[in-house]
Amino acid sequence: MTAPIADPPSPETAPGERELLRLEEVDAFYGRIQALRGVSLSVNEAEIVTLIGANGAGKTTTLKTISGLVRARNGKVFFGGEETTRVEAHKLVTRGIGHAPEGRRIFSRLTVQENLQMGGYTRSRPEIKEDTARVFELFPRLAERRHQRGGSLSGGEQQMLAIGRALMCRPKLLLLDEPSLGLSPILVQQIFSIIQEINRLGVTILLVEQNALQALKVAHRGYVLQTGTIILADSAAALAANEQVRQAYLGEI
Repeated sequence: MTAPIADPPSPETAPGERELLRLEEVDAFYGRIQALRGVSLSVNEAEIVTLIGANGAGKTTTLKTISGLVRARNGKVFFGGEETTRVEAHKLVTRGIGHAPEGRRIFSRLTVQENLQMGGYTRSRPEIKEDTARVFELFPRLAERRHQRGGSLSGGEQQMLAIGRALMCRPKLLLLDEPSLGLSPILVQQIFSIIQEINRLGVTILLVEQNALQALKVAHRGYVLQTGTIILADSAAALAANEQVRQAYLGEI
């Protein structure tokens, strides 16, 4: 994007009234390189909120900061009404944050079922059994391949497994990082349909997605990131109709 978009207006809040996640003026660094600059955003219960922006804009870093994989140097993160800025990543999982990272990061030598069991490490055996059945209901393809090694799955199946593994902790908030990356158009449609179904089941979703058009179709609200700074925040419909957003991220001239 060549020119910054105007100062972000206050985004519409929908559909939940209770705030689940809030970032306040968050700065994050990799060594001396600043990746986030004063990022503030919120996600309400039962929402799908999307972050869009070019490669290197800070989308993945935002998710990693929320899930505790990157520490905010300045600013605060709140989840469920409590500050979680300094809470360790594994403790955030038990509090209800699930993260399906970019690149899937499944355990290639473990079977589908073993990958899911790893995702449910914080839960009891009966709960793992129940949650595995729930994931298999959501992803019938994984049920068919439950004894197959993760590394032998197709790209779409691996993405399903990454999402399913993140769901095994029964998250209140699911962080999805580029779930359609490298998938065929048919599988992209399937993955986004599943994302909507997960949301209908009551899971709040913060979605990072290079396919901005698809993301805005399923999201309630969105934020546009540019070089680590939020430059626009609005409803998904308003962002999809914004001329500068359409030119920069939706492939329109």
